[in-house]
Amino acid sequence: MNVAIDQLRKVLELEQAKGYRDLAVMGGLDKFLRKLSPTAPKLARMLSLSYSGLDEGEREKWVRSVLEQLATGTPKAQPLPQTAARGREPPPQRPQSDIDRYLDASITSIKGISSSLATKFGKLGVKTLHQLLYFFPRRHIDYSQRKLISELEVGLEQTIVATIWEAAEMTTSNRRRATQAIVGDESGNMKVVWFNQPYLAKKLTPNSQVVISGRVALFRGRKVFESPEWEHLESNDLIHTGRMVPVYPLTAGLSPRVVRRLVKGTLDRWLPKLPDFLPEGVRRGVELLPLYEAIAQAHYPDNELSKDQARRRLAFDELFLIQLGVLSKKRDWQQEGTGNAFEVDGHCLEPFFNSLPFTMTTAQKRAFAEIQEDLSKSKPMSRLLQGEVGSGKTVVATAAMLVAAAGGYQAALMAPTEILAEQHFESICGLLSRVSGEAGNGKPVANYASLLPHPISVGLLTGGLRESSKQHLQESISSGEINIIIGTHALIQKGVEFPQLGLCVVDEQHRFGVMQRWELRSKGSSPHVLVMSATPIPRTLALTLYGDLDLSVIDELPPGRIEIKTKWLSPRQRQSAYEFVRKQIAGGHQAFIICPLIEESEAIDTKAAVTEYERLSQGVFPELRLGLLHGRLASPEKEEVMRRFRSGALDILVSTPVVEVGVDVPNATVMLIEGADRFGMAQLHQFRGRVGRGEHQSYCLLLAESPSADARQRLSLLERTQDGFALAEEDLKLRGPGEFFGTRQSGLPDLKMAKLSDMELLELARREAIRLFDTDPYLQQSEHGLLAREVSRLWESGGELN
Repeated sequence: MNVAIDQLRKVLELEQAKGYRDLAVMGGLDKFLRKLSPTAPKLARMLSLSYSGLDEGEREKWVRSVLEQLATGTPKAQPLPQTAARGREPPPQRPQSDIDRYLDASITSIKGISSSLATKFGKLGVKTLHQLLYFFPRRHIDYSQRKLISELEVGLEQTIVATIWEAAEMTTSNRRRATQAIVGDESGNMKVVWFNQPYLAKKLTPNSQVVISGRVALFRGRKVFESPEWEHLESNDLIHTGRMVPVYPLTAGLSPRVVRRLVKGTLDRWLPKLPDFLPEGVRRGVELLPLYEAIAQAHYPDNELSKDQARRRLAFDELFLIQLGVLSKKRDWQQEGTGNAFEVDGHCLEPFFNSLPFTMTTAQKRAFAEIQEDLSKSKPMSRLLQGEVGSGKTVVATAAMLVAAAGGYQAALMAPTEILAEQHFESICGLLSRVSGEAGNGKPVANYASLLPHPISVGLLTGGLRESSKQHLQESISSGEINIIIGTHALIQKGVEFPQLGLCVVDEQHRFGVMQRWELRSKGSSPHVLVMSATPIPRTLALTLYGDLDLSVIDELPPGRIEIKTKWLSPRQRQSAYEFVRKQIAGGHQAFIICPLIEESEAIDTKAAVTEYERLSQGVFPELRLGLLHGRLASPEKEEVMRRFRSGALDILVSTPVVEVGVDVPNATVMLIEGADRFGMAQLHQFRGRVGRGEHQSYCLLLAESPSADARQRLSLLERTQDGFALAEEDLKLRGPGEFFGTRQSGLPDLKMAKLSDMELLELARREAIRLFDTDPYLQQSEHGLLAREVSRLWESGGELN
């Protein structure tokens, strides 16, 4: 420790000599003391690390006090005023209203941010002080490695401390105005050029010392810095050079230097006043940085390790708050009213299960048993039934609806489109007809007299029904005559009343917002809710996305299902692929052709799809019947195109990625995907699931122009693997979660630091959230007040969970 004390004494004496301007060491005294921590932790703990936030008088008093202690022995703890910029001691917690007031204040309250600048920050989603603190850089440039001029290497990012010998405005050979400077240190001199910045010539005064950071180039055989970052060495704390420098998102009118200066000033002023909302027991238990330190290190890290530790803390916060949010949603749903406990008679469903044209898989039986147990309780069921295409979710949902009907309750199944609703109606009626031996009488109402101990009716309610038929069906639902109602959004419209709604089933969960699900539930008195999704999502991720729901997974396909043959083709094999499609159609089958996703622009994607449709229908398949489906078609037009394809009136459906999930076209045997390298495996697997729905061998052809190494890995894996859950796991590792949900399809608050592919942190956050929720579900304990406010803040800014 003596070496550390001697080193500290020298630094503080130099600081005295420089007039307490925080110039004794590069990066400031705070940074020096942080670096002292590993070598002399006891000494560092006794000294506050908040020097940069003090005024000159406070600095002088503190330095003198520490030097006096060093002269007599080991210093005692020297507390600093709470206005310090960065301290290891946690900031004091302030009253709730005070915290809200300064965190939610407009950024125009920050010195240097005008209303004009605030408008530009607003385009980046930064409108309040809190949002600016959490406006994290996209990446960092490491300028921390200081070198002498003679040691500089061409092509690397490096930093020098040099003296300006001369600086002048110049015009380059291509007539660009610039500033050229000659700088030097004890090892030599070199040239520095700043293009398009002639005004710098006046700022770079001779004999001043500067820190220069950037990439070293070679010009006419000599090393030169071209447009590097720079700042005067007299700066209290380096912002643009000599450290890991943040690179922030920008917009027109915001320069990197302006953003860095404003963010740094805000951090220094406000971080010491930011209380930590995470309970201390949780933070220490999972070994996380204090909040103020994590935010500081996320912006201006000391090194890569500090940066990683900051990201881990901030990512944990996001996942932890999300978990608390979804757990509270589940609690509210289950406690808002008493549900209907169904009397489940297992014998009444035996004829249904025995008549199925296949044996239910173990996974189907397990899922139904979980649902059946929920239905027998007065606590309303809130369950997600997850299983990929063809796994048999509809059979399980049908059995659940029969349990409701057998108990004298109504069941409603809501699908996102008329085609899917009609498909469910036909599929369910087909199963019930097989059991009862009755035809059922067809649309829009099918009746079955001998299926259960009492007759039941199944109705189909969609927006496309004639007004007279719709009105008659609504009256039958309101009177309780219809036991099982299948439909679209029409189910939640005014005029549809359910006297005994006991079970709501929502198909393709991700297609409905929380309000639509709520509206269907509100048609009854705390009905049980079952939502279904065909998107294969790893279990931990599903628990995060749908944490307000219990989870049942059908993770196996029925035996004997024919595997879809998948082939990755190069562009030169395109004609062979077209011939294969033509051959399949000649054999009486149909095909999908998916157009490549160019970018997240529906207009551009539509144009590409229209162009491709015209090329295929006129130049490649002029003798065949082609249809076109894209996102800008009106809903009735989409429905009509899909109806024609499903009925066999079209041979080939050319589509953008909007092709309906869940649409069953058993006669379609080929899925041809153009630009397959532009999609993730989860989405490609969903496309592949559109074929193979019948008894014929089906094929998925993947065309890729010039796939990257990662894309080749994905396409190769898709060729070999049919397991959607295994593909989803790999897709998360390779590309992250975006392929499952689109930009905001998950309905989750925006994630700035967390990665949904980080399963270990997901599990940790979920475990800690459940543990805390079990002890204080309403976050009413005094130590959880700040946490409750932060949960509200995150969910208010991020929207609602779908």
